Amino acid sequence: MTSSRLNPYLSFDDSARAAMEFYKSVFGGTLTLSTFGEAGMSQAEGDKDKIMHGQLETPAGYTLMGSDTPASMGAPRPNGAVSLSGDDEASLKAYWDKLSVGGTVFVPLEKAPWGDSFGMLADKFGVSWMVNIAGAR
Repeated sequence: MTSSRLNPYLSFDDSARAAMEFYKSVFGGTLTLSTFGEAGMSQAEGDKDKIMHGQLETPAGYTLMGSDTPASMGAPRPNGAVSLSGDDEASLKAYWDKLSVGGTVFVPLEKAPWGDSFGMLADKFGVSWMVNIAGAR
């Protein structure tokens, strides 16, 4: 059987490097970054140092990818929301705490009507995150 994966791929406007380094500080792991200039894909001088592809592989098995949007493509596409869920309360709460620094909490991480703990926030790069901790106190 062939396997496949679904990975979030985030778009940024000149902040992919800082955002991906921030996510590495949140989740840990190995981060690789490639610029448009390194790949010979820079069409505008201002794009050569922008991130063409960033990939974070975390110890928890998450893969998070992102890139800057080159000037030739216009404004970056809006990002949806990234959802983190599971029953590892300590890890998920720690991610929440780190992601919320400098961000905006829309729904505090607290007991939800369905019995889990749930919260929503936008991190300091404007990416929306939903955290659901199954059966959390």
